[in-house]
Amino acid sequence: MNPQTHPWKNWKHITKLDPDKSLSPDDLETIVGSGTDAIMISGTQNITDTNVGQLISLLKDYDIPKILEPATPEAVLDGDLVDSIFVPLVLNAGDLKWIVGKHKDWILNHKIKWEKVIPEAYIVMNPESAVAKLTKSKTDLTSDEVLAYARYAEKYLRLPIVYMEYSGTYGDPTLVKRLRDSLTEAALFYGGGIDSQVTAAEMLRYADVIVVGNVVYTDIDKFIETIP
Repeated sequence: MNPQTHPWKNWKHITKLDPDKSLSPDDLETIVGSGTDAIMISGTQNITDTNVGQLISLLKDYDIPKILEPATPEAVLDGDLVDSIFVPLVLNAGDLKWIVGKHKDWILNHKIKWEKVIPEAYIVMNPESAVAKLTKSKTDLTSDEVLAYARYAEKYLRLPIVYMEYSGTYGDPTLVKRLRDSLTEAALFYGGGIDSQVTAAEMLRYADVIVVGNVVYTDIDKFIETIP
């Protein structure tokens, strides 16, 4: 893939903002000017077209790449408002609709700007996370099972991104390293529990891109430390 066509291939740090949470204007200004490569608009609980639209509206005047990562088809707004739409397939979901059903509904009922769509292979690892509960994900995976999911995504489905989602807790760097070593084409994204320079640096040793979210709402100074 050409990095000019897919600028995310050159990114290292994405900030994930939740439409169901609020930020002060000062904190939003700090985030956008922090050096993060992109803003991802993404959440699991209480996500509606209204609060997604409100967050996008707050970001519209900022010159930074904006990604919409929708939880449901209803939360996918006009593609002109964002630069990319990253669409997850939760490979270890116990509920099939998070692998194919929601996507089918989206295609049936919406006009899609396909040039902006980037599919992601999600592997959800934290059983206590909202996304794991929503998708009924099987999270008690062996490391070999995680690698098998990743190879399936890369070699069989030909997906460009494999996303290790620990969502709210810090993951296993050894497993992330094994996953990195097993991939030859797909980019490896990591999200979960990054709240300091140390954790950011550790995961960036193995992941192509780290996704930082919760610390934005708890300690903006700690968030700044996560920027490479």
